[in-house]
Amino acid sequence: MTIRDWPKDERPREKMLARGASALSDAELLALFFGSGRRGQTAIDLGRELLSQHGGLKPLLELEPAALIALRGLGAVKACRLHAALELGRRYLASELQRPDALIHPAACADYLRARIAAYPYEVFACLFLDNRHRVIAFEELFRGSIDGASVHQREVVRRCLAHNAAAVIFAHNHPSGVAEPSQADRDITAELKRALALIEVRVLDHFIVGAGKPLSLAERGLL
Repeated sequence: MTIRDWPKDERPREKMLARGASALSDAELLALFFGSGRRGQTAIDLGRELLSQHGGLKPLLELEPAALIALRGLGAVKACRLHAALELGRRYLASELQRPDALIHPAACADYLRARIAAYPYEVFACLFLDNRHRVIAFEELFRGSIDGASVHQREVVRRCLAHNAAAVIFAHNHPSGVAEPSQADRDITAELKRALALIEVRVLDHFIVGAGKPLSLAERGLL
């Protein structure tokens, strides 16, 4: 039996149209992007199998394109659809930051930064460069490291701020362990960067630590 043979209210597309995308399971959402399954297996069955094999949606979607393509039942077309969906999500979050009042709502900034750097298996230090009205100029991943950390060089941060003519910045880095609590090293490098950037009149508005859950804001913790 194919999905077309199912009752209408059980088919993923009809279910989404009637009840919204949030009503669909992870496997049903994947099925919409797959478009089809493989011989003897519906698209939903394929989604369930892949979710089970990889321990859930997050580990599955964190696979590199080449690894996705190699999975039994996927191939280039389905893998490209999944990565395109992820990129659309990132660009949607990025567009939210272009609103004049975006940084009045730190949650939008945190969501964007989490979408950009949470999935890396190694530590990444990134920066949002802002103008004097706190509108986003650019986002850059400045440093990458091992699973234990990334070396952050003040001179390079200052150079990129000058290149973008930034008036303010928001830093972010991920903790591959999933624990978002700031270390003493996190506090020290934030303080050092804040002092260095003050010399060129660039304000440090926040530093987010991205872990498994909600990103932690050093500004909200009173650590900035």
